Amino acid sequence: MRALLSSSFLLLAMVPFATTKAAPSTWHPPQGTTELPLWPQGTVSAPPKLKGPEQISEVTSEASGEHWMMLQNVAAPTLTVFPPKGPATGTAVMVVPGGGYRVLAMDLEGSEICDWLAAQGITCALLKYRVPASGPNWDPECNCRDIPKVPMALQDAQRAMGLLRAQAERWSINPKRIGVIGFSAGGHVVAGLSTHALRSYAPVDAADEQPSRPDFAMVMYSGHLWAGHGSGLSLVSDITVDDNVPPTFIAQATDDRTDDVRESLAYYRALVDAGVPVEMHLFARGGHAFGLRMKDAPVAAWTQLAERWMQDIGMLAERRL
Repeated sequence: MRALLSSSFLLLAMVPFATTKAAPSTWHPPQGTTELPLWPQGTVSAPPKLKGPEQISEVTSEASGEHWMMLQNVAAPTLTVFPPKGPATGTAVMVVPGGGYRVLAMDLEGSEICDWLAAQGITCALLKYRVPASGPNWDPECNCRDIPKVPMALQDAQRAMGLLRAQAERWSINPKRIGVIGFSAGGHVVAGLSTHALRSYAPVDAADEQPSRPDFAMVMYSGHLWAGHGSGLSLVSDITVDDNVPPTFIAQATDDRTDDVRESLAYYRALVDAGVPVEMHLFARGGHAFGLRMKDAPVAAWTQLAERWMQDIGMLAERRL
């Protein structure tokens, strides 16, 4: 498998990095939000290769100087709801942070994204899913691609979508306008969520009677989609596209040194071939894991493009202030 994947363990092409500051032992949701357990007590298994209790650290990239919060060893997945700021649109978006299926970038690709969405009148739900080894990942011990027997990250995402729909009235959202956005490994979670009609676990309660596919999806600089060199633009075997996949927005920078731009191109082509409404934007500069932080570069326009796209597909009403 391609060597590019090996760097995803070191997270988001921001390596080398150093932990610069001790942080609380676990992640705490921001004030004004509501954190919900995903699963009834006693119904969820810990991820394989768990190496200790949940721990969050402030990390600095030596290359860029950027700071971000790295969450490790998640065994108790949650969904944190950020209410919209100002007039609500009735739309909700679940945010799936990246981290190579080994850690989670909880601010860079999590709370910061929710703040942007909430400012647009969108209810945001931040998914804290199980890691490590809860989806396809590069295992440095064998220098190979590891595909876990149980797709725990996908299970958590499917469960979260069911909970959002089951509790739509509580959060004042339209159950037919619930989307998802994922970054890096989180983009692969989104692709899995979009392409799997059936749940990957046995139902545990009434929330699992709700559809688990999103109504629209945004895939940001995803990994684990392209089958690799020699395959043309074929997708990996665990992602099968049909015309039931929801409308999709894709964005990536072509100078991404962690996940080849062909990850996005392969998914885009498969969606087009299946007749799925799809919009893709490629930027010359941005690297990997740009999130919302490259404010002076053209790649920063992706948020405005995404907002307009959500309006164009009828999933986001223009707000009247």
